Amino acid sequence: MKRPESRRSTKLADQIAREMATALLEDVQDPRLELVTISGVALNADMSIARVYYTLSGDEARMAAAAKGLEQAKGFLRTLLGQRLRMKFVPELRFARDTYLEDMVYAHPEA
Repeated sequence: MKRPESRRSTKLADQIAREMATALLEDVQDPRLELVTISGVALNADMSIARVYYTLSGDEARMAAAAKGLEQAKGFLRTLLGQRLRMKFVPELRFARDTYLEDMVYAHPEA
């Protein structure tokens, strides 16, 4: 049975999502990451891993380039999070493309 999320982990996930979005807008200069939107963050039970969900439109090449750009910026973003959130231990960042809206629109065509 899955443990319910604690208030602390929910609050931390929200803070990480806000700071990641701000960092992508203001601090990251990589053109591959333009128009990448952070849609949410989920923390594991011990808050050591943060899965960062992002959305992006475009073709497969654009999405692959953005994924590579996020992986390369991972260390910079983690350092920035530590400074802004004043955390001693910053969770490991793992990025995943959020396809929820695409799945909702394209998986259920109206007949």
